[in-house]
Amino acid sequence: MVIIILLAALALTGLVATLVELRRDGFHAVATDWTRVAERDSIQDAESTPAYR
Repeated sequence: MVIIILLAALALTGLVATLVELRRDGFHAVATDWTRVAERDSIQDAESTPAYR
């Protein structure tokens, strides 16, 4: 029974520490900075060679 209580306390400590670190780390959605996005489309870089299967 003591081992189960210790494991539950350890799991709770880990959960709380994870939540604290996620908030401290700045885990949130960041808007795209469109001035840093390339003007070209990635399809322009594709090669036009035939594919053989």
